[in-house]
Amino acid sequence: MFNRALSLRTAAAMASISLVAGCGMMSSGDAEDEKAIVVGTTSAPTTLDPAAAWDGSWELYRNVYQTLVSFPSGAAAPEPDAAENCRFTDEDNRTYRCELRDGMKFSDGGAMDAAAVKHSIDRIRKIAVKGGPEPLLGSLDRVETRGEKEVIFHLTKSDATFPFVLATPAMSIVDPDEYPADKLREGRTITGSGPYLIESYQVNGNGQPVEAVLAENPHYEGPAKRKNRAVTIKYFQDSAAMVDALKAKRIDLTFRGLSATDIVDLDAQQASKGLQLVEGAGMEIRYLVFTEKDKWTRNPAVRKAVAQVIDRSAISHDVYEGTVEPLYSMVPKGVTGHTAGFFDSFGKPDAAKAKRILNEAGIFQKVPLTLWYTTDRYGSGTKPEFEEIKRQLEKSGLFQVTLKSRPWKSYEQGYKNGEYPVFGRGWFPDFPDPDNFVAPFVGERNALGTPYPSPEITDKLLPESRRESDRGAVDEAFERAQDILVDDARLLPLWQGKQYIAASEEIAGGELALDPSTIMMMWVLERKTSW
Repeated sequence: MFNRALSLRTAAAMASISLVAGCGMMSSGDAEDEKAIVVGTTSAPTTLDPAAAWDGSWELYRNVYQTLVSFPSGAAAPEPDAAENCRFTDEDNRTYRCELRDGMKFSDGGAMDAAAVKHSIDRIRKIAVKGGPEPLLGSLDRVETRGEKEVIFHLTKSDATFPFVLATPAMSIVDPDEYPADKLREGRTITGSGPYLIESYQVNGNGQPVEAVLAENPHYEGPAKRKNRAVTIKYFQDSAAMVDALKAKRIDLTFRGLSATDIVDLDAQQASKGLQLVEGAGMEIRYLVFTEKDKWTRNPAVRKAVAQVIDRSAISHDVYEGTVEPLYSMVPKGVTGHTAGFFDSFGKPDAAKAKRILNEAGIFQKVPLTLWYTTDRYGSGTKPEFEEIKRQLEKSGLFQVTLKSRPWKSYEQGYKNGEYPVFGRGWFPDFPDPDNFVAPFVGERNALGTPYPSPEITDKLLPESRRESDRGAVDEAFERAQDILVDDARLLPLWQGKQYIAASEEIAGGELALDPSTIMMMWVLERKTSW
């Protein structure tokens, strides 16, 4: 079992280190001589064009593009980024105005103005990539510009979450001369206005990203204070190879994709290996999706029987060694509106209850299910997790399970095409609000590419909650939404993750590097110069 107490002491120690710089633990003051910080992750981009991505590609975008507003470290609400200021100009939360900073430029020196902002938002809706970020703009009517610096967003309905949407890397501002209005940009280059520019971007023979080399963007104007001049991101297929590279000092830090085994190992060895491991609260969730194209999974009784059998505690303990927590609602702990709806409705795993659910629906045979998972997206724990789910379902005597898997690129296309009866997904929040754990998954067009009509949620509960500027006052709407999700059992939450950063003891800033949606801000990382 993971040593949580030791990890939290480590986090506290790291926070202390950041406060005593100047007392023997100094950060480098000579950036000219500083070598690039090398970061490892298993979360590789699927595309370099923001108009196409609603996934882990955002990790890279945050560092090379800008948005009008963003979440600085520790912020609970969006703050100006490329904008000098932003605000709703009406009491109904339907008109949102932003004024850009002076002298904004893209990395190639071209002017970044209000027209570029409008172009960037409009093309997301025009291209409307299936499974892309276009549904995030469901409340947007039109974008207006006034002069070179003023942008006004006119909404079709009240939407207090719209600033949160603008803070997502999906709304990155791109150069109209480089990014066509009606199609995605091709190639392996980026033209943004973020703290870094991309010097090179390498892929392997299968088209999978291998490395992104980031260098200081000399034209950057914004709130980020760079602590380094260059970062190289290495993309790994699995946790073990990434940790081996960390121990061998081929990389300096990891921030996504550590397996449970490696976390436990690092926790035990950090002092002797010259490493530091930080644990923090996380909002990553993992869940199963049931489609209605399959004759079995379209039956609510089958879905509810699966929900009645699944043992989340066993998954947490036996597969992830206590590095994740069982989750009983789509809205995780720590977020307004969290409930334990699936536990309240189904209680502890019980095969006899599951059998009654099936029998009452006229099902007396073993139910054949095919469960799909991705081999290279969510870390090496995914395969044993699905093997454990298969074991649990078959042990009940009610299911005959076949496991299938694909690399992420083809896996993503498969679920968008509706090929999988049941498939696993992970969710890293776009922004820290309960809306973002419900809205992306429901409706005819959603982030899963799998239609899930739920009129009460989409037509009543979400609109009502979006009229509320005080996001702490939306509990009732989201508690009701989660009741509906439990009753439908189309989405089955499994566990909630924690944040882990493993780094060389030479690196400072890791405890400050994750924004509220757990996207790493590379610019806060720096090397220590003395001990």
